[in-house]
Amino acid sequence: MNQPDSALHRWIKTDCGRAKLAELQRRAGFPARLRLIWFVVIAALRDWPLPNPDQSDDSTS
Repeated sequence: MNQPDSALHRWIKTDCGRAKLAELQRRAGFPARLRLIWFVVIAALRDWPLPNPDQSDDSTS
């Protein structure tokens, strides 16, 4: 389950978005899955222009 998290973290970049993602992933049922998909699409679109906090900036070396 670690691999899908890192793939989604590439698209969802904010701390609050990642916290909401974790909360929605814990829920079960068909409506919860639809809500999760909807959240990922909207969050990815909103976070697209933001820099990825997981990538280190090695340009200062």
